[in-house]
Amino acid sequence: MIDLPSLLSAFMVRTIGHGDLSGLARLSGGANMESWAFDWAGGAYVLRRAPSADYMAGRPYGHADEAALVIAAHGAGVKAPEVVGVLADGDGMGTGYVMRRVIAEVNPAKILADPPPSLLTDLGRELARIHAIPAETIPAAIPLMDTVAALAELKGRFLDYGGDRPVIALAIKWCEDHLPPPAAPVLVHGDYRMGNIMVDCAKESGGLAVVLDWELAHRGDAHEDLAFGCMTVWRFGRIDQTAFGVGSLAEYFAAYEAAGGVQVDRDRFRFWLVYRTLWWALGCLQMGQAWRNGADPTVERVVIGRRTAEQELDLLLLLEVEAPAVERGRALPPSSVAHSAPTGEPTNGEIVQAVRDWLGDAIKPQAEGHGKFQVAVAMNALGIVMRDLDAGVRAEDHALAAALLSGAVTLAQPGLLAKLRRAVLDKCAVDSPKYAALARARETWGAQE
Repeated sequence: MIDLPSLLSAFMVRTIGHGDLSGLARLSGGANMESWAFDWAGGAYVLRRAPSADYMAGRPYGHADEAALVIAAHGAGVKAPEVVGVLADGDGMGTGYVMRRVIAEVNPAKILADPPPSLLTDLGRELARIHAIPAETIPAAIPLMDTVAALAELKGRFLDYGGDRPVIALAIKWCEDHLPPPAAPVLVHGDYRMGNIMVDCAKESGGLAVVLDWELAHRGDAHEDLAFGCMTVWRFGRIDQTAFGVGSLAEYFAAYEAAGGVQVDRDRFRFWLVYRTLWWALGCLQMGQAWRNGADPTVERVVIGRRTAEQELDLLLLLEVEAPAVERGRALPPSSVAHSAPTGEPTNGEIVQAVRDWLGDAIKPQAEGHGKFQVAVAMNALGIVMRDLDAGVRAEDHALAAALLSGAVTLAQPGLLAKLRRAVLDKCAVDSPKYAALARARETWGAQE
């Protein structure tokens, strides 16, 4: 365990000048990297870091290039953070960089509860600015995405993870059959969505304050960025507001084009909406693998690994239009039979519930900051286990997945769509029962809880 306050103080003296470190606290957000807020010499800052080289394994570029990209974006007038210093090996804190801290709201639920009137226009404008960053200012390490190769890599990962999730196989085959021709490359942020932006929520003068998390940036198709923030999962419950949970796609596209962005191609946008939903489904499975192989032993990884069910539900909602009308109107098969009420000694599920209740009653009220977040994640994990023990639902079907992946079976097969609908509903009810799209899918498909 390093002495982070001492090491960070020494770094700030060398970078900014003398001062006193105060308010050092780990922020709860960030799925992969640590973020630490602190004050120094009257200014507010954030340290973004990876504790060791293991955290950066497999990434196309490191924090030095990421920082250089953020500096280039800031210099081009994008609302990117202001980088003040980059960690070196001798600083003893791993890899990363320090930015000036922007004081604004990052919680999607709070932003979407009452978004500033200008927010959707701001989001379209800012993305157009990102896509217009001069190519010569982008670090050479920032890769160019080859969509064909990227899709093949996703397919390879799916097979490595067992190749046994039918809806993922269906999505891979659809993407292979609908690959768009290459587009003129621009800088793609790669993670442009609610949760990675900060917003000044003042009703009249508020708006987008800063764009965070540039670690997935690459050069590629502008439509990839346009689609990502419009995925159902990143609308955080406001699924009728198809652009970021804030407004309509038409409004968003108009704002983007008015600010100089490329003319939006709806078919290309649809491809990237499916592709990125598929990408996140496999990203969730990858999180589970990271826990299983010891690369990241946190409870958060295990829980995110079970969010694959959300993306399978969304993928089926996106792709079911490919099925014949008679199949889209077919009634669902019943769910598996529920277990009888327990008697006698406590069941495994009751023991798990007792531990979960104890965490909520005794531990969570006393926790603070990132610790409170971790307790909430642990309680969520135990909730999944409780529901899974009762339902006994599995998503794997290797034979069906292989048939869909090869194209030997399609959604035209009688009864297949209804079977897939029932499977994703039951799995999502176990893993993410509060997912907003689950209730919508039940209503649309005529299912009961």
